[in-house]
Amino acid sequence: MKRLIDKLQTALSATYERNELTAIIRTICCDMLGIGTATYYLKEVVTLSAEQETLLQGIIDRLQQGEPLQYIEGKAPFCGMEFTVNPSVLIPRPETAELADWIASDHATQQPRILDLGTGSGCIAIALSKRLPQAEIEACDISTEALTVAKENARTNEAAVSFFAHDMLDLNTPLPHSYDILVSNPPYIRQSEATDMSTQVTEWEPATALFVPDDDALRFYRAIAELGQTKALRPGGYIYVEINQALGKETVALFEAYGYQDVELRKDIYGNERMIRVRSCEL
Repeated sequence: MKRLIDKLQTALSATYERNELTAIIRTICCDMLGIGTATYYLKEVVTLSAEQETLLQGIIDRLQQGEPLQYIEGKAPFCGMEFTVNPSVLIPRPETAELADWIASDHATQQPRILDLGTGSGCIAIALSKRLPQAEIEACDISTEALTVAKENARTNEAAVSFFAHDMLDLNTPLPHSYDILVSNPPYIRQSEATDMSTQVTEWEPATALFVPDDDALRFYRAIAELGQTKALRPGGYIYVEINQALGKETVALFEAYGYQDVELRKDIYGNERMIRVRSCEL
């Protein structure tokens, strides 16, 4: 076991920091090569089969090229569940789980109809379906590839979510229902910010789900705010969004300019301004 761990450390230490590499090595050994947890931690002697050796070298090659481990393994954790992921969807992140937790906490005793705009892997909608079993959950995305992944995730996690294709920037196509809650983790990273990001993100995760032009960074929030003023959002309904931490005040000001009430900006576990909740006016 020690020889295998040393091999992985030597091959990947130039690509990953120590703490991250430790977690990656454990995942490779236990989850992908099928080595028992006790064997791994006790550093017992292991002999890889020819098939395992081939698999291991393929994993190393892909990691050295910068491909995220989640795409190589084909799965990622989120809210205590396992989600299929591939380069057509973003890898779910802990901050997004906090957004789902906020909604679930606010509406635990209600029976809301919820729409997840730009669902990607389906992680928000599926998490809400599990946390709010009394709710009616729908989710949409412009990407047919993403919807395929989301539907598979709903099936494997036994979540009651209805999916449909829709472009959230298209305000002329009516949505199928009126909703009590609109939620979204839309693209919000400005193109100029890409240079400060890991190439594992910029070169592998879908750019259309990440980036917006610098000169129109709030385009998706503007569309969501306008959508909330149509029949898509019931009077007194809520909008929850994940945001760019550098544009918290600007995003708050946008929703306030559209007349939304009780606008709340909340920080994530890392202390970054990461999510906003607003309420539409009652009739």
